[in-house]
Amino acid sequence: MAIIRKFSSRKRHRFLIYIFSLLLILAALGYFFVFMPIRRIYAQGMLLRQKAVELKSNMRQNDITLAKNSLKDFKKEYSSFMETAKEIYWMKYMPFLGVYVQDFENGILAGEEFIRAGELVIQSIEPHADLLGFRKGEASFVEKPVEERIKTAVFTLEKIKDDIEEISKALDRANGYIQRIDPQRYPEKIGDFQVRQRLQEVRDQALGFTELFVSAKPLLKNLPEILGSDREKTYLILFQNDTELRATGGFWTAYAVFKIDKGNMRLELSEDIYDLDASISKRPPTPEKILKYHKGVNRFFIRDSNLSPDFVESIKFFNKLYENSSKRVEYDGIIAIDTKVLVDLLEIFGDTEVSGVVFSSRIDKRCDCAQAVYRLLEIIGKPTPYIREDRKGILGRLTYALFRKAIGFSPSRYWGRLVQSMLVNLEQKHIILYFTDPDLQKAAETLNFAGRIKDYDGDYLHINDVNFAGAKSNLFVRHSIKSETFFENGKVRRKLTITYRNPFPHSDCNLERGGLCLNATLRNWIRVYVPKGSRLISFKGSKMKVLTYQDLGKSVFEGFLTVPTQGKAVVIVEYELPSGLVDKENYKVLIQKQPGTKGHRFEFYLDGEKMQDTKLLKDIEISL
Repeated sequence: MAIIRKFSSRKRHRFLIYIFSLLLILAALGYFFVFMPIRRIYAQGMLLRQKAVELKSNMRQNDITLAKNSLKDFKKEYSSFMETAKEIYWMKYMPFLGVYVQDFENGILAGEEFIRAGELVIQSIEPHADLLGFRKGEASFVEKPVEERIKTAVFTLEKIKDDIEEISKALDRANGYIQRIDPQRYPEKIGDFQVRQRLQEVRDQALGFTELFVSAKPLLKNLPEILGSDREKTYLILFQNDTELRATGGFWTAYAVFKIDKGNMRLELSEDIYDLDASISKRPPTPEKILKYHKGVNRFFIRDSNLSPDFVESIKFFNKLYENSSKRVEYDGIIAIDTKVLVDLLEIFGDTEVSGVVFSSRIDKRCDCAQAVYRLLEIIGKPTPYIREDRKGILGRLTYALFRKAIGFSPSRYWGRLVQSMLVNLEQKHIILYFTDPDLQKAAETLNFAGRIKDYDGDYLHINDVNFAGAKSNLFVRHSIKSETFFENGKVRRKLTITYRNPFPHSDCNLERGGLCLNATLRNWIRVYVPKGSRLISFKGSKMKVLTYQDLGKSVFEGFLTVPTQGKAVVIVEYELPSGLVDKENYKVLIQKQPGTKGHRFEFYLDGEKMQDTKLLKDIEISL
C-alpha cells in the first residue's frame, strides 16, 4: 500500500510539473505572440495618430508640396503599422476572438485604400496646383493673364477627370472593408467610451462619403464641359432677393446671361426682371394663388413664377413664360443665387466698385445688414427725380466683377475660402442649380443642390413662406419653429408653433418723399408640407380660410397671415400622421429648409422631452 501511495504521489507531482510547464509555455507564447505584438501595435498606433494630426494640419495649409510630403510620411508610418498588425492575424482563425481580429484587419485595409485615394488626388492636381488653390512649397504664385489662367484650369480639370474613376474605386474598396465590421457584436460602452455608437458612425460616414462621391461623379467628370471645354455654354443667373422671400428663396428681381467658352466667361446681358417681363407677348392664365394672395396683381408675370417650393417645378412655370419672350435664349442651365452669396464673396475679396458704386460686406446700421444689401435695395427700390436706366442690371455686373476678382487673385490665398464658401451656400440652398442635361441634373439633385422637395420614408416637414407685397420685411422678421411629436394610443400627433417677430419700426414708404420702403407689414402666404395622408386637426392664426390638399407627394396645409412692424404673429398647426408611418422606437423625421432663409430657430420635442434645439441652416434629419 505504501508503494502504491508513493507511486501515486510521484504521478501527481509529475502531472503538476507538466501543467506548470504547459502554463509557462503558454504564458511565454502569449507574451511573445500576443502581448508583445499588441504592445507594439499600440505603440505604433500612437505614432500613427501623431502623424495623422500632422497630416490634417498640413492639409489645411493649401501647400501641395507640404501635403504630398506629409501624406508620404503618414503612408510610411502606416506601412510599418500594417506589418506589425500582421503579427496577430493568426488569431482570426480562433473561435470568439477571430471575428474581432478580422474586423481589425478590415479597418486597416480600409485605411490603406483611403491613403491610395489621397495619393491619386494629389497626383492629379499637382501639375497645376497653383490654379486649383494650392501653393507649391516656397514657390510664389505665377502671374498669368486671367484668360490664360482659366484655360489652363479647364485643361487641368480635363486631365483630373481621368483619375476620378480610380479614386472612386479606391473609396469604394475602403467602404467595402468598413461595411464588413458589425457594430452590433461590440459592447455599447467600455468605460465612458461609446464603442458601438462610434463604430456605427464610422460605418455610416464611410458609406455616406462614398455615396456622395459616386453621386458627385457626373458633376466632377463633366465640370470641364460645364465650363465650356467642348462648346460654348449659356447659363442664366436668377437673382433671388431673399429680403422679399418667395417659395424658392426670394423674389426674382434681376437676371443675367453668361456665356462660357473653354472657361472664358463673358457677361452677355444683365437687366431688371421687369425688362424681361415686358418682352413677353403672350401669358398663360394667372394662377389662382396669385389672384388670391398677391395684393393688386391680376396677371401672371415671370417675376412671380417661382410659386412652387420645388425649384424644378418653379422653372417649369418660368419656362412657360420665357418661351414667349423676345429676349429668350437657349440655355444649358440656371443658377439661382441670393444676397448671402454676394455678401460672402465681398467678405472674401473685399470692397468692389461697379458703375461708380462701392459695395461692401460691412454692416450698415440702417438695416443691421451688409452695406451691399442696403445699397442694392436703395438702387433698386428708391425713387429718383430722374429716369434711372438698368437699375437692376447692376446685380449681374457686380456678380461678374466678383468672378473676375476670384480668378484674378492668387488661388493659394483665396480659392480655398472661395470653394468652401460656395459649398456651404450650395448646402444651405443660397445657390440652387438646374441643368438641361439629365445626367447633370440628376447629380445636382442627388447632392441636394437642386432645391427639390424630397421623397422620404418617415415623418417629414417643410414650412414654406411667401412674401406677397410685404415690402422687404424678411430683412427684419425673425422666425422660430417649435415642433412637437406625441405618441398617443397608437396614433402620432404633431403640433407646430411658428412664431414670426418683427421688432423694427415701419419704414417711410412715401414714394413722393423719396422714401425707401424696406420694412412694412409682412403679407405671408404659408404652406406646411407634411407626409401624404396626414389629417389636419386644427390650424390657428390664418386670416384666410385654411386649405388642405396634396402637392409634390405631400399633404399641404395652407393659410395666410400678416406680421405687423414692431409686432408678431403666431401660427399653430396640429395634425395626425398616417397610421403605421412611424413608431416611437424607430422614429425619424426629415426637416427641409426653405431656400433663402438664414437659420430659423428650430426646437424639436418628443413626448414633451426636448431632443433638438438648433438653427435650421440646412436640411436636417432627426433619427431616434
